[in-house]
Amino acid sequence: MNNKEGNNNKSGGRAKSSRPSSNKPQPAMQKRAQGPKKVKPTTKVAEAATNKVEKKPNQAPKRPKVKDEIRLNKYISNSGVCSRRDADIYIQSGNVKVNGIPVIEMGYMVKPGDVVNFDGAVLTPEKKVYILLNKPKNFTTALDEGQEDRNVLELVKGSTTAKIGAVGRMDKNTTGLLLFTNDTDMIRKFTLPTNKSSKIYQVSLDKNLKFEDLEKIQKGLVLDGHRVFVEDVSYIEGEAKSEIGLKLRSANVKVVRSIFENFSYDVLRIDRVAFAGLTKKNLPRGNWRLLTEQEIINLKNV
Repeated sequence: MNNKEGNNNKSGGRAKSSRPSSNKPQPAMQKRAQGPKKVKPTTKVAEAATNKVEKKPNQAPKRPKVKDEIRLNKYISNSGVCSRRDADIYIQSGNVKVNGIPVIEMGYMVKPGDVVNFDGAVLTPEKKVYILLNKPKNFTTALDEGQEDRNVLELVKGSTTAKIGAVGRMDKNTTGLLLFTNDTDMIRKFTLPTNKSSKIYQVSLDKNLKFEDLEKIQKGLVLDGHRVFVEDVSYIEGEAKSEIGLKLRSANVKVVRSIFENFSYDVLRIDRVAFAGLTKKNLPRGNWRLLTEQEIINLKNV
């Protein structure tokens, strides 16, 4: 019996020891061993991303920045021939050369002494100039040949030797603030329909503005299929109710006239008294002044 019991104990021991040594736990150990191998796909993705960056088209190679160097599109814009955005188009089309070599790289840097040829002409960048005029009547921004009315550029003649242009348009009967500059990017910025800078006008009507019409204007209206949003409209304190103050974002003076003509009022005079934070303070009619550095910064941040 002892031998049988001994044999039973041995066999029992073997049965118990065989369970933990079965094959069931082994796959789990293999999976743990294979865990680090999952890094390979991540490595491939990283390599692909690196290759993608290296193959990016029209990307100028990185190099140490040289003192006083400037981006090619800004150099062109500073020359007054077009905006930076338009300059990019000319660069991509191969119409710009630097030191006689065509450049199509976006972000190319021009160094002092480089000669830039734009569409066959050598460019000379101008210093940016910003001039504010309090425009009188009988001067227009139109540059059409055969125009009988005098041009507003006569009023700022002698202010600068740079080639400047007016920001927006004004007819001969509209007076008030008009900005001039050779900064083509700023001209484009303030003439876009999406520009959000506010302009304030004093409008003189042929008769008193009815209160119910004032309320309708305040709510906004549709002109020629376009929605016009009016920031504020009110009677001018101490004046007849035919003198109206109008605040809106449109730089098109024709919109001001159309708003009141839509309600059967004749507009006698329009005077722009504020433009993007600039006012007529200490600027008599017909006079001009240079903007301060802070005013220029404010305009660029509008």
